[in-house]
Amino acid sequence: MKDIAKVYGPVALLVLLSIWVAFALIDPAPPSRVTFASGSQGGAYYDLARQYADHLAESDVEVEVLETNGSLENLALLRAEKADIAFVQGGLATEADRAALHSLAGMFHEPFWVFVREETGAEAFGDLRKLRFAIGPEGSGTRALALQMQEVWGGDWPAEARRGESGLAAASALEAGELDAVAYSASMSAPYVQRLLDRPGIRLMPFDRAPALARRTRALDPVTLYRGIVDLEADQPEMDTPLIASVAQLAIAGDLHPAIQSLLLEASEDIHSGNSAFANAGAFPAPELVDMPLSNEAERYWKNGPSFLRNYFSFQVANFLERAWVFLIPLITLLIPLIRVAPPIYRWRVRRKIYVWYSDLRHLEARGREAHSDEVRNKVLNELSDLQREVGELDVPLSYTEEVFHLRSHIAFVRNLVKGLYARDAGEHPADTA
Repeated sequence: MKDIAKVYGPVALLVLLSIWVAFALIDPAPPSRVTFASGSQGGAYYDLARQYADHLAESDVEVEVLETNGSLENLALLRAEKADIAFVQGGLATEADRAALHSLAGMFHEPFWVFVREETGAEAFGDLRKLRFAIGPEGSGTRALALQMQEVWGGDWPAEARRGESGLAAASALEAGELDAVAYSASMSAPYVQRLLDRPGIRLMPFDRAPALARRTRALDPVTLYRGIVDLEADQPEMDTPLIASVAQLAIAGDLHPAIQSLLLEASEDIHSGNSAFANAGAFPAPELVDMPLSNEAERYWKNGPSFLRNYFSFQVANFLERAWVFLIPLITLLIPLIRVAPPIYRWRVRRKIYVWYSDLRHLEARGREAHSDEVRNKVLNELSDLQREVGELDVPLSYTEEVFHLRSHIAFVRNLVKGLYARDAGEHPADTA
């Protein structure tokens, strides 16, 4: 065991040191907790963020869902590094956002609803510049998109065409005649949208030039509100209505760990790939419908899918192997020759225990041959006896016992040789002594 420890101990220490160095150099492990900027509680952004939190919890990653005022605040939180992930309405990102942040994909449509009182006679979006038009408060995604639409249409838009009412309050003001038109960027399930879709005297304005708008503005998509999709029995709407929709995208901070990105991408396929009022199953997630650059991990994922290891291992194991393999290959390459050289070194150390005695044996043989007195020969014979005893006590593995017995037989040979010389000088025949 001492020989094994002396040979394999340094090899084991070198292996452990190499593994420690490899672990120190590999990419850091993904965080166990991330922050998700969503929207107001009860809204689509908030509810979807909770679904993502449930998905990531299955991989032991905790998600803190922040309640916010919407896309613009979410972008600000990402820029300030106070959030790692956020839903962001398409078309709102600035050049600074595109330089610092990334997108994973477009995840779902957010139609731009414009409801107008029929008595106004407004037929197209440009007609709204002369009306009392509510486009939401400062900082809201609806207002940002409405201002963008107004800029595309051109001309002067007075303050009355940029009123700040929103939500149910704006819907009530429209019904009461206090407003002529309101705009929302929201899902069809939003209560104020549902309320106005079937309200007499209020009409949903179609965007006949939606495809052209989508071509002019990235992360906008033409969609159709199909006849009867709101209420088949009541046949609402009464005809197909073309609309323009922003595409809500999942935005991330630039330094978010790739493993967390991969988890989000896997979750996005479960959450957003089904049928919706405006898209067929499989249309989302849509990596092409973004206005911020895709992250490297998202580009790899949408091109190749989940990693090979992720198909067979849990998130933690797959992530560890993906981070470690770059160093494990050279580490194994280094360890193979070390492990292969260890057995020859071990054999050499055991045999050395045996062969080292041959130096003493040769020295005693030379002294015995050169001896010219009984006193010197007796001393040599006594030392040979001591040598034989010490060799007999030698502890070696069973597989090397044969070599020990060879040494002992060689000691006996030298002993008989010295005795023969002793007998010859005494006038005896060596054969008689033997």
